[in-house]
Amino acid sequence: MSSRTLSLIGVSLVLGLGAAWMADSWLSKRLNASPDDHLQSVVVATVEIPFGQLVEAQHISTVRMPMDTVPDDAFDSTDKVLGKIATFDILRGDIVRGARVSEHLGGSTLASLIAPDKRAVSVRVDDVVGVGGFLLPGNRVDVLATKNANAGGTTPAKTILENLRVLAVDQTAGTDKTQPVVVRAVTLEMSATEAETLVTAQSGGKLQLALRNPLNLDKKVAATTPPLPAVAQVTPPVAAAPKAVTRRSGPADVTIIRGIESKVVIVR
Repeated sequence: MSSRTLSLIGVSLVLGLGAAWMADSWLSKRLNASPDDHLQSVVVATVEIPFGQLVEAQHISTVRMPMDTVPDDAFDSTDKVLGKIATFDILRGDIVRGARVSEHLGGSTLASLIAPDKRAVSVRVDDVVGVGGFLLPGNRVDVLATKNANAGGTTPAKTILENLRVLAVDQTAGTDKTQPVVVRAVTLEMSATEAETLVTAQSGGKLQLALRNPLNLDKKVAATTPPLPAVAQVTPPVAAAPKAVTRRSGPADVTIIRGIESKVVIVR
């Protein structure tokens, strides 16, 4: 065997051992690698959490996500979410955010859904006032009121409150129903001043709820008076000139004028 062949075999062995050592080092680093500093633990929903639902352990879990994709109000531990109330529908796989849950400080679940500066007032309704049973928690409504007149009639309806959130229908705060249901009471969220207005209107007349589209904002359109129809200027016809009659004293002739013609008649 020549020295050239031995040299090639030696170089091949060195390159092979070097490649094996590099592969072993890379694999060892991957297996023993610590968690990436660019990832963060985030609490997500494993099932759909409906509005008003108490968050339990089987509803959530943690996953690791890149830090630049995590919202500021996200939770990094399930212990920080357990026992809270969902104030919005949370879909499966959604990140559980602080803006979509609230603290459950005891009492009823409904009390936890009320904003700190708001109040909850229940309104007695029927199938007409309750918008035919299509009201669900989370909807937005306007309140119209009519006052009982002294003569036994009613005054014209007037909108007294606008854009109120429906907290509960009867004793249900969930939104899993899609079919109309005739209810007896609707609980609305409003400020203290609005609550006084509502109670006063309810005691002095009748109430009606108007369901709003949350995606369509009311736009005030300026009332315009339609232009009056054009009136043709009609020139009245010129009256024909009266017949001119010239009379002379005594027996004399009479000149009769008709239009542009004249005729003399002798009267005896």
